[in-house]
Amino acid sequence: MRPGGYTATIMVHRTPISTPVRTSFGIMYDRPSLLVEIADSDGHAGWGEVWCNFPSVGAEHRARLLQTVILPAAAELGGWDDPATLWQKLSERFHVLALQSGEFGPLNQCLAGLDCALHDLAARRRGLPLYKYLRAEADCQVAVYASGINPTGVAKTIGAALEAGHTAFKLKVGFGAETDAANVQFARDMLGPSHKLMVDANQGWTIQQVLSFADQLNAADLFWVEEPLVHDAPNADWQCVADSLAAPLAAGENFGCNGDFETLPQARRLDIVQPDVGKWGGISRFIYFARQAEREGRAFCPHWLGGGVGLLASLHVKAAIGGGGKAEVDVNPNTMRDRIAGGILASLQNGHISLGADAGIGRVPSDLAASASWIRTLRLESHPV
Repeated sequence: MRPGGYTATIMVHRTPISTPVRTSFGIMYDRPSLLVEIADSDGHAGWGEVWCNFPSVGAEHRARLLQTVILPAAAELGGWDDPATLWQKLSERFHVLALQSGEFGPLNQCLAGLDCALHDLAARRRGLPLYKYLRAEADCQVAVYASGINPTGVAKTIGAALEAGHTAFKLKVGFGAETDAANVQFARDMLGPSHKLMVDANQGWTIQQVLSFADQLNAADLFWVEEPLVHDAPNADWQCVADSLAAPLAAGENFGCNGDFETLPQARRLDIVQPDVGKWGGISRFIYFARQAEREGRAFCPHWLGGGVGLLASLHVKAAIGGGGKAEVDVNPNTMRDRIAGGILASLQNGHISLGADAGIGRVPSDLAASASWIRTLRLESHPV
């Protein structure tokens, strides 16, 4: 640990929204955001975001896990200048606790957010944008797609995303055969052949439903079909779906261990891999498995459906990785996303965002703590390396 130690600030924000975000597994009536800021004694501060978008009541729970479990253990272990090693040590330390408590997801998500904050901190110390810190020759341009298109208001949402500069669009499905079929056909007709269209079932279909819908999906000339089955469906079912669909299969946001990333893309015939930087592994594992995907000829398309800090981290890592694939940008209203990432999102042109040259993930508003609905600050200097 550096002389003088570190200070961690944990913040939960809750943003009311006028139009709920609908998925096959539930409805989001507000947009929660869980941020962790790690500041060193030299005046540098790095930011990370912990996945907590649904159910939103989990934001405060994860915040307390950071406060009482994760950050005290990180302070004891030290090694904050080496996020990948610290992530590995913390993962090993909390393995038994995860088994005992059943809290695999929340613990992994807290570790992922901390890992992102430490990478951002390291980049800021070097005075480099995160994408340049991760790969010196990386370009600031990153390809993106418009996500979160609800089953209602499809025309309005796609129209606004087209006007903003998007060229690829992901429609939520899994709301019944009639609704899904009508929305897929409408979106394809509205976009025409020059724009890419994807669908995301959010694990909302059975294999029988996919097979019965296959002809209509194939007729829509889709760029990919995302999570058509539940994550724990047999690999044979995923292979059967892959055989029935003309579009590639995409998944990965619900992968939760090294073994998932190492085996499931091949076992399930996934052409697109979609990890979430705030859900498992942070930037450390993000980079590792992005390179694996590239070696195996799979597109790397990071998932993100939260606030601005996690979105910027996802975009920077995608820019550092380069290659094919697109990063997800949710187009639903989200004040915490826009307060933090709005300036970067405004650079969108022809399906690409320019990340600029600011250090780390970029400028973060100084008043985030003042607007938090839950906040704790911890001084972590008591356990030197």
